[in-house]
Amino acid sequence: MPRLRQVPKAADNAQIVKTMYEFLFGDRDPVAEPGTATGSRGDWWTVFALVPDVLEHAVQGFGLYQSSKRRLDPVLRELAQTRAGFAAASQFVFSQHCKSLRALGVGEDKIAAIPHWQAATCFAEVERFVLAYADCLVLDRGRVPDGLFAALKGHLADEQILELTYITALYLQHAVMSRALRTEFDDRDEAIVEVAAPEGQTARDVGRDISLPKK
Repeated sequence: MPRLRQVPKAADNAQIVKTMYEFLFGDRDPVAEPGTATGSRGDWWTVFALVPDVLEHAVQGFGLYQSSKRRLDPVLRELAQTRAGFAAASQFVFSQHCKSLRALGVGEDKIAAIPHWQAATCFAEVERFVLAYADCLVLDRGRVPDGLFAALKGHLADEQILELTYITALYLQHAVMSRALRTEFDDRDEAIVEVAAPEGQTARDVGRDISLPKK
């Protein structure tokens, strides 16, 4: 379950909450009867409903990146969003945008190769530059080598690069928030934990210096 409480369906829900609940869940109360068409629980929505104007701001962001005003190719956009989810270790963002790529007609070979795009041969040159740029935004916090930026400018107009940067950074935010709040597929236990020493081992046994035997 997410770390914050969820907002059930009620007559006094804010209008944005009512609108999104009806759009996504129909007549169901998504807290009592969770589930969306993509297989997620839907608790991202029920948690964000705690602060309706934050939910509305997020929904406006979704509308912005999907607007017909955008100059960026939606496939390039989704490649960057999907890679951002993977690089930020958000299973929710990664999984949802794999589905978005599929809806745009992107082949399964490319979707499967996003985690190891550096070693894949299925991506076009501009797609590789976009994936590399997404890594710079997420993993290097915006530190982009001049050579990569110049290569990107060889394929995309300045307006397209601004859109790419904004949308990818927006989905880094969503990935980080989803992990922090443990919403949807990011409700997972920490994988990095201490593995206990075998029974009977003492602290001295575990921490002692190990020297090569003398010849």
